[in-house]
Amino acid sequence: MAELIVSSQAPDQEGKVLGITPASAGWSYVGFEVYALQPGQSLKRETGDREACLVLLSGRAKVGTRHAKWDDIGERMSVFEQIPPYSVYVPIDDSFEVEALTKLELAVCLAPGKGSHPARLIGPADVGVEQRGAGNIGRRIHNILPEHKEADSLLVVEVFTPEGHWSSYPPHKHDTDNLPHESYLEETYYHRVNPGNGFALQRVYNDERSLDETMAVKDGDAVLVPEGYHPVSAPPGYEVYYLNVMAGPVRAWVFRNDPDHAWVMERKLAEAALAADYDEGVKPE
Repeated sequence: MAELIVSSQAPDQEGKVLGITPASAGWSYVGFEVYALQPGQSLKRETGDREACLVLLSGRAKVGTRHAKWDDIGERMSVFEQIPPYSVYVPIDDSFEVEALTKLELAVCLAPGKGSHPARLIGPADVGVEQRGAGNIGRRIHNILPEHKEADSLLVVEVFTPEGHWSSYPPHKHDTDNLPHESYLEETYYHRVNPGNGFALQRVYNDERSLDETMAVKDGDAVLVPEGYHPVSAPPGYEVYYLNVMAGPVRAWVFRNDPDHAWVMERKLAEAALAADYDEGVKPE
């Protein structure tokens, strides 16, 4: 099995700081790259048989494909502004060019495609925003490319975990092709930590414990989740962001919670509801 942590490096000539391929990860579907581009620097790519979702993590850019272009997109200068990002979906047998207008942190999410959908801009208004969980498992979700939005394989979402909170919690997995009960999805986590000298903790483990790794994850690290449960913790003093990319044989996110810990969500939601009743002056029966 491949090492589960892939760390960012100094930019190469193209600006790439991190690269994951199916071959390097030891799986079949998900590819993921991050680029740090300087103003005026461009990235050009052919998609071939892979569809792509270009996520502007921070900064502004011009983006073009063979049939469409967007001259000035991007708004947030840091992921920790928690503004939904601009992204561009690019199908197979297409190309894209990204020119940085400011310093740009760009994520390129890749998975097998079929050419079913044209290139399109995914603006902030197209991103579903939700609060998931409650109490110290509460977190903010930006659904960039969820399963009800057009794509062939890719599922893309970003998560903001406040300091002292847990996310991807209760621990859940999606490593078994057993629909409608569970889907098989490979997954990458690209982490940013604020302040940048901090860390996150992520555990990846399966039922048999033949895989059971607990990792200290640095700012700019990616974590591979080939199977098993995969919770994340943000230590006190540090907020944690991550971008998730998932893909598998069927584009469906159907997960199974760890039965030892599934009760936690119900309890936290009940506690939050009780606290809200007290805040509103409602006396519980």
